[in-house]
Amino acid sequence: MRFPLSLYASMTRYLLEKKLRGEERFPLVLMLEPTHRCNLTCSGCGRIREYHKTLHEEMTLEDCLHSVEEAKTPVVTITGGEPLLYGEISSLVEALLARKKHIYFCTNGLLLEEFLPRFQPHSRFTWNIHLDGTEKIHDQIICKEGGFRKALAGLKGAKKGGFRVSTNTTVYRETNVDDLEILFQELTEARVDGILVAPGFSYEDVHQQVFLTRQEIMDKFRRIQTWAKRFPIISNPIYLDFVTGKRFLQCTPWGNPTRNPQGWKSPCYLITDSHYGSFSELMEKTDWEHYVSGKDPRCAQCMVHCGFEPTVVRQMTGKDLLRMIRWNVDV
Repeated sequence: MRFPLSLYASMTRYLLEKKLRGEERFPLVLMLEPTHRCNLTCSGCGRIREYHKTLHEEMTLEDCLHSVEEAKTPVVTITGGEPLLYGEISSLVEALLARKKHIYFCTNGLLLEEFLPRFQPHSRFTWNIHLDGTEKIHDQIICKEGGFRKALAGLKGAKKGGFRVSTNTTVYRETNVDDLEILFQELTEARVDGILVAPGFSYEDVHQQVFLTRQEIMDKFRRIQTWAKRFPIISNPIYLDFVTGKRFLQCTPWGNPTRNPQGWKSPCYLITDSHYGSFSELMEKTDWEHYVSGKDPRCAQCMVHCGFEPTVVRQMTGKDLLRMIRWNVDV
């Protein structure tokens, strides 16, 4: 299966509760960034540039857990920065599992082998390792020779240790789809539990020529979509229909809210117009319709999964649900 049954059960229960309460806008996944410190300076990363003045700051463990209680999502993605650099990372993971949260832990993998002994395998815990190409390509993107080998060693060590492991690949303008096919084959042979693939976002602080237009995204993803039965791709099939131009989706910017040392990031994981002190402020003070409509020019080329996969869940029909069930078990 592409996702554990327990995750499906938790999300289904959560969605039913929201429906019974008549709530229209609610988050699905909390993007928790306890620190923006990182041991890399990747060419396509907007975080280390956007928050360059506050990279030394981090959330307290109490702030992290309070944010989790505010959002109440069944899934928490721990990201950054490099979250393994967060001072209380082991305690944070333990506390989230004790609260029965499903955790996706995003890491560049460079420290993973070293940190593995601090964690225990759990059915609700998944390492999510960022790999943007085969060895030569990935090392060029992260600006660090040997980075791919280090991350792959961490991946294999985690699998050997009994952990669930997925990967995350960002597609840029210069991404060679042939190279991705080789990468995905290697990851499949390493028995990863899932491969997430999505186009990059045109961050204002990053050189714009590395990012794709919507038409370029569709051109690359039409081939990537054909690999769904060969590789354990966890970008869902309805979202892949969207990024290949077969289906129209509006963004759900509140679906994956972000909490970091500066507060609740508005309006979304990718764009920063404000930071709020509480989740309720974020929901009440953000002009959601402006971003859902796509009127903001920064949204023009965006097809990133964090904005559109929540739309799939929010607008799912019975036919879509059956398709998703078949897709989850057909690996």
